[in-house]
Amino acid sequence: MHPHFPEGTIFRPFDSLLKSDCVSTTRVCFPVAPFQIGFSYPFPTFTQSFFTYTDLCYSQGKPMLWRVLYTLEQIIAKEDISLGLTELHHLYNLVSHGSHRFHFKAKPQHPHPLLKTMKNDTNWRNQFFFVRKDSIPNGNSFPKKWNLKGRILDP
Repeated sequence: MHPHFPEGTIFRPFDSLLKSDCVSTTRVCFPVAPFQIGFSYPFPTFTQSFFTYTDLCYSQGKPMLWRVLYTLEQIIAKEDISLGLTELHHLYNLVSHGSHRFHFKAKPQHPHPLLKTMKNDTNWRNQFFFVRKDSIPNGNSFPKKWNLKGRILDP
C-alpha cells in the first residue's frame, strides 16, 4: 500500500519508454511533486476543482503550481475560510511557455502573493508514475488527453 493513495490502488511498474504526456484510456499519470510536498490522493476539493475546471491533466502542472495549490489548501484548512477559483483568478494568471505545462504567474503590478512557492526544480519532468484509473476514486473521469490550450482561469 502506498501512503498517499487509497488501499487497492494499482500502480504501473516504471517503464523508461513512457513519458508524462503519454495518454491512456486505462491509466492516469501523476507527477511526483505534489506527493513530495504533502498531497495525498484523492486531492482536496479546492485542488480538484482547479483541475476539473481547467481540464488539465495532473502531469501538466509544474511543481510551482502544485506548491501554490498546496499552500492555499493549508490556508483553507487552518483558517477555516472559503476560497474558490474566483479568488485564485484574482491572484494569478495560468500560463504556459509553449510546453503545455502550466504554472501560476502573479497578476501584473502585484507582488507574488505566496512566498517560497517560486523555487526552481530540477529534473521534475522525469518524475512521474502511472495508476490504473479504475483503481482510484473518480479515476475514469480524468481527462483523456492533454489540454493543449489550458482553460483560462476566469470562473
